[in-house]
Amino acid sequence: MRTVNDLVPVVSFSDLQAGGRDSRAAETMHRACCESGFFYLSDFVTESAIIRETEEQMRWFFSLPKQQKRQLQRNEDNSRGYYDNELTKNTRDMKEVFDFGYVPTPDLPDDDLANRDQDGWNQWPDGERGVKFKTILNRYYEHCGFVALGLLQALFRNLGVDGTHLQTDFSPRHSSFLRLNYYPVEDPLSMGGTQRDHAADSGHLGVHHHTDAGALTLLWQDGVGGLEIFHEERWLGVTPMAGTIVVNIGDIVQVWSNDLYRAPLHRVVASTRCDRYSMPYFCNPVYSADYQPLPTINGSPSKAKYSQINWGHFRFHRQHGDYEDYGEEIQISDYQI
Repeated sequence: MRTVNDLVPVVSFSDLQAGGRDSRAAETMHRACCESGFFYLSDFVTESAIIRETEEQMRWFFSLPKQQKRQLQRNEDNSRGYYDNELTKNTRDMKEVFDFGYVPTPDLPDDDLANRDQDGWNQWPDGERGVKFKTILNRYYEHCGFVALGLLQALFRNLGVDGTHLQTDFSPRHSSFLRLNYYPVEDPLSMGGTQRDHAADSGHLGVHHHTDAGALTLLWQDGVGGLEIFHEERWLGVTPMAGTIVVNIGDIVQVWSNDLYRAPLHRVVASTRCDRYSMPYFCNPVYSADYQPLPTINGSPSKAKYSQINWGHFRFHRQHGDYEDYGEEIQISDYQI
């Protein structure tokens, strides 16, 4: 029986960029995308000081009084900001989150009409600390974007295609966002035991089982752990590894590869001994992007298993279920031919 160490290898970002398609790093990444959809990424050029400062800002924000955080509450009209009542697979997650994303016109206020899109607009805490929070988080966000584009280029090379035309859906405009996750030991909505009992009944899950809707997810997580992947009918823990971030592919990559690569089912188990933090960066295309299986993969014709999918439509209907139980969420399986 294969272990997590077998299924989730380490890929060097610098080797991936320097070595091209025939490098050992590219081969390792390809195998990981085929087998588990997860890999650790090392040598990813983001300075440790930037990660440390971003982590400090994340902990500062979640330590604020609940009422202050709720002034930045997200809702169905604006998915960016703070939330402590999110659903995954129509079940409430045991966590607090803060989201922010791409700004088309940085010189204008975040809530200017020019900076409002399908996901809404960024919200930030007030005052000097809020400015510092925004500045440091945006710096880390830009670094994640650079790494994500490099990984997309490597992914296209591994599939044997020139992905230049697809990369225009991710740069310069896109819909990628960064999420700050806080998984407290105590349920953040505990009220006389009712909410806490519900969380316990569902396995103390910080995030329930799902695949990621976009292209790639880059995850920094602290040393506490809790991420699990589903493989061969069992859940396996992905242990945090110092000096790396965890990368997984999403539904868009599965569709591009026509199921050669599979978006992994994963979840997060909330810690029962100490609080946990993480920062996933979700690499997503522009809302107008249409994606479908590549006509050829590694030189061989590929008969499409999916019809064309519009990202804006898919994103809206997947995200809509974060706030209420609207029944079955939209999935790429709905587009299978």
